[in-house]
Amino acid sequence: MFKKILIANRGEIALRVLRACRELGIKTVAIHSDVDENAMHVRMADESICVGPASAQSSYLNIPAIITAATLTDVDAIHPGYGFLSENQRFAEIIEEHNIKFIGPKSEHIKMMGNKIDAKKIMDQTGVPTVKGINDLSDKNKIEDFIKKVKYPIIVKAASGGGGKGMRIVTEEDDLNKAINEAKIEAKKSFNDENVYLEKFLTSPKHIEIQVLCDSFGNVVTLGERDCSIQRKHQKLIEESPSSVLTNENREKISDLCRKSMKEIGYEGVGTLEFLYENNEFYFMEMNTRLQVEHPVTEMVTGIDLVKEQILVANGEKLSIKQEDIKLKGNSIECRINAEHPESFIPSPGKITQYHQPGGLGIRVDSAVYDGYSIPSHYDSMIGKLITYGATRSEALNKMNRALEEYVIMGINTNIQLHQKIIQTDEFKRGSYNINFMSNLIE
Repeated sequence: MFKKILIANRGEIALRVLRACRELGIKTVAIHSDVDENAMHVRMADESICVGPASAQSSYLNIPAIITAATLTDVDAIHPGYGFLSENQRFAEIIEEHNIKFIGPKSEHIKMMGNKIDAKKIMDQTGVPTVKGINDLSDKNKIEDFIKKVKYPIIVKAASGGGGKGMRIVTEEDDLNKAINEAKIEAKKSFNDENVYLEKFLTSPKHIEIQVLCDSFGNVVTLGERDCSIQRKHQKLIEESPSSVLTNENREKISDLCRKSMKEIGYEGVGTLEFLYENNEFYFMEMNTRLQVEHPVTEMVTGIDLVKEQILVANGEKLSIKQEDIKLKGNSIECRINAEHPESFIPSPGKITQYHQPGGLGIRVDSAVYDGYSIPSHYDSMIGKLITYGATRSEALNKMNRALEEYVIMGINTNIQLHQKIIQTDEFKRGSYNINFMSNLIE
């Protein structure tokens, strides 16, 4: 087993990984920027080391500084968490070059799935359904033929990256060239890659994702699905498992295809295949080759600790679970708690003057904030995740209602009130919502 792991991240995910390491008897090294000196993951780690000033580019994205920290502290492995460098192919390669284990997939798979055009081609080849699209935008005739076949609306997407960057929805021909040019500029700025492609835009789908777990011996399991359709500007707000609209037949069909594709490419570690789901059909969008923010809802309904499994697989161990062992039991819902105004969505960094998190049976809080903690302005506004579990969806929802009422965070703005508003709508209660839900709610 690894003796010491460096956690190349911050906030709640750094603390989540740290706790899994501790339960496995593994020492931890926390990296931090100068403004994160008093962060909870720094306080709780066995060792900590500053890797730069506040800006992420100078600290949490500073590969030379992180590698130096790993070398100085003599770690066996590096866990990237999510975001930052978790899907950076070169980072994974450099770690391996220093004889340190990257807790994630092979760098070739990060590269393979990092480009959405390539990822779609691979999924097509392995039998996973994809959205109809066109990758080569150099031929206007081909673009016109494609649009004649699929009709408007269509969507322009960046080949690299995610989070809604480099995306434009086009509803009529006059807007097409402008949308392509704007998407290229944004993609170049965000991902240093101006390549974009076109897809048929599905007007009212759900966003469904399948969790996979694979070892280096060719064993592959899927752990059900998550419904991530509650989004604002392509950023997820609420996730749940299982989805209220999938039948067992649909679930098994798409899970079988995901297992087959992962087996064919020889994938290792945890990963998530993301789909749009409309009219009982799945359409592959992209694959995240890392741990997802919303992994806790899967853990709650399967009883499987994904972070521990991720570490064990990276350590070269075989999966101890088989597909037939995995049973989805009960329902789980997750609300992302952000330090932002619930209506304007303006970030709200600052000092927490009073903090009380909810508790009780079926309540889980993944957060690294505490009473008196000052939230820096330099990073993502998410400060925690509130997860509830119940034997039924209505029980999980009732627990979420109660837990949100009980959650007290003073001194800053949070989106707790927004979550209360969302889960009290009839559409959410029925589970019939789709990716347009937030647009309709705000309007």
